[in-house]
Amino acid sequence: MLAALTLVSGVLAVTTRQIFRAAIFLLFSLIGIAGLYFWMQYEFIAAVQIVVYVGGITVLIIFSIFLTQQAGELLPKEKMGRQLFSALAAFCGFALTMLQLYQHTFKKTTDEPILPSVSNIGNQMLGVEDNGFALPFEVVSILLLAAMIGCIVIALRSKPATI
Repeated sequence: MLAALTLVSGVLAVTTRQIFRAAIFLLFSLIGIAGLYFWMQYEFIAAVQIVVYVGGITVLIIFSIFLTQQAGELLPKEKMGRQLFSALAAFCGFALTMLQLYQHTFKKTTDEPILPSVSNIGNQMLGVEDNGFALPFEVVSILLLAAMIGCIVIALRSKPATI
């Protein structure tokens, strides 16, 4: 049910022409992802998902929508060439991800699992060793930067002149 909520909300966020509804569908999609983290018993990561993405990015997007344009205004219909390019880009990203998953050799560890404390999670997230996650942590920071730039672009969009 959580995966269905996430997928359906994600598709609706991309396909709707009303910008406020797209932001709300994005909110539900991110909540679904946090629910999946809770279900897998990664409470800390789920809490970070809710605080950073649901509480931060989505609220930032909704505020920028309300400050710049009418919430019920329809987005312009995209040209067919742009839709095809977007679908091709999404397919290429999916294919690249699947290729990397199939080519990666996952190590079977016999080590005991690490306690999921905040200290251990922080050490592993910022670690640069084999089991460290410094690179994905930096990629997430670039994603947050891209979201802030997107909000600035939405806020700077010029209003149409009235006659």
